This record gives sequence, structure tokens and C-alpha cells, in this order.
Amino acid sequence: MIIFEDKKIMATFPRLENDWLRLEQLSTSHTLALWEVVKHLDIHKYGPNDLSSKELLEAYIKEAIVQFDNHTTIPFAVFDKKSKKYVGCTRFGFIDQKNKTLHIGWTWIALECQGSGLNKCMKALLLSEAFGPMKMRKVIFRIDMLNTRSRMAVEKLGAQLEGIFKKDVYVKDKRLRDTCSYALFKEDFDRSSI
Repeated sequence: MIIFEDKKIMATFPRLENDWLRLEQLSTSHTLALWEVVKHLDIHKYGPNDLSSKELLEAYIKEAIVQFDNHTTIPFAVFDKKSKKYVGCTRFGFIDQKNKTLHIGWTWIALECQGSGLNKCMKALLLSEAFGPMKMRKVIFRIDMLNTRSRMAVEKLGAQLEGIFKKDVYVKDKRLRDTCSYALFKEDFDRSSI
């Protein structure tokens, strides 16, 4: 459970886990294991983060830790209990305790895990935490308009498209992506359907 106190996130919280996976607080100790995953992915194709070198990945992790220390994000390394290895990253971001909203994103998982149900299982853990102990009322997902696979995945969770931010952020090859903003509200979240 992630605990809020005086609008600040406490730095100590247990891992989120179920029978399949464990979400651990991201640290620089995960760099080598996560490099083995991300070096086979093209994260920058749809997102603003270029993780094409171990050094860029390490800087990405360090920045996520700074954001955690500033109480604006909670980054996780994803550990697959079945394969007994780290298979990706995800996080809670733009945490707004006053308005009870946050974003789930910055998610990438190993090629061999894509389409396996792991991502859906991971989102169920995150959403249960957000709408349960964290007492959020709305979760937001922002996805490149061209990333149909990720868009379909959040739609299967029940998230609805709220709008499109035109020419929102730069991605690979200086393409300005159009970003689809999806939302899922607490009252619409059905844990049993995930």
C-alpha cells in the first residue's frame, strides 16, 4: 500500500505483487537487468524517452528517482515471477492528491511478455492500488495516436478517450506525436473484468 500523508508520498511502501508479478520501487540497481530488456525495444518510436543506450537508461532511472523524491511519481521495475527476471518498467505519475488523479504510464515490457496477459495483470495491480488505498477518483493514460496496440489495451480496461493533444511531444526522428488522453474513473473500474 502506498500511503499519503500531508500531501506527500511516504518513501516507504511495500511492493505491489500478485501470483504472476512483483512491482518494486525502481532504483539504479535495476539498470543492468532492465538494459537487457529495453535494448530490444524501440521505446522512442512512440514516446519522448530515448533509451537506446545503457547511459540513457541510467539517466532515465535517475530522473524517475528524483521525481519520486519530489513526490510526483512512483516508478516501478516489473519482475516476472514465472521467468524469475525483470521484464520492464511502469509508474504512477503526475500524482495530484488534491484532485485525486494520477497517470499510469511510462510502461514498457519485454518482447516475450507482450500479448501474454502480463501487462493486463500489471494494470490490474496498479488500478487496484490507485482506486483502493491511494483513494484516486480518476486515472489517466496518455498514448501516441499511432500506438494502436497500447490504445486497444487501455480500452479493454474500460478507459475512454477524452481527447487528443495535437502535436504534443517529440518522439523518434523529431516526429511530433498526437497524444490520445484516456481516462478511467473509480466508479467505472471493475476489478473482476481484468
